[in-house]
Amino acid sequence: MSFRSTLMVARRDPVVRFLLTAALLYLAWYLLYELVVHPWGALDRAAIDLLIVSSGGLLQVLGYALIPEPANAEMIRTIGVEGGSLLWIGDPCDGVSLFAVFAIFITAYPGPLRHKLWFVPLGLVAIFLVNTLRIVALCIIVSIDYELLNFNHDYTFYVVVYGVVLLLWIIWVRRFARTGPARP
Repeated sequence: MSFRSTLMVARRDPVVRFLLTAALLYLAWYLLYELVVHPWGALDRAAIDLLIVSSGGLLQVLGYALIPEPANAEMIRTIGVEGGSLLWIGDPCDGVSLFAVFAIFITAYPGPLRHKLWFVPLGLVAIFLVNTLRIVALCIIVSIDYELLNFNHDYTFYVVVYGVVLLLWIIWVRRFARTGPARP
């Protein structure tokens, strides 16, 4: 199969078009992130700072006392509650890459631009809130039993966070995307 015939198939087949578009957008994001954004550090830093502020605020609303920040806390990446341990929030846990994958999938999938313009930001907020709840729950879990941290971090919350992303994707596909003729 020639390159030209491959392009013709991609134009006609919406699944192939979606996969190619998503793959190209992801490749562009990956290169941009790895070569520019991540070494620069400001985006990950801002995401982590916002997660610490939102998680800390919610923990305090729930009645938990936060472990005080160290005196040299200019680049703090930790949060914890009294009676527990500090949790370190690394770049892979800040949600930035998940935001990108979600936005890429919605962008690549067919649907009206007017819906994408509000659905993507709303989805990013939902993912951020779930990530905030994940950090809150992990802080509470660590204050109860540190041994439960790894399992919940590595398994439970992956299922929860990615489950929410899958749910958002299903909502997009079923409610807003148009892949065929509009129904009366």
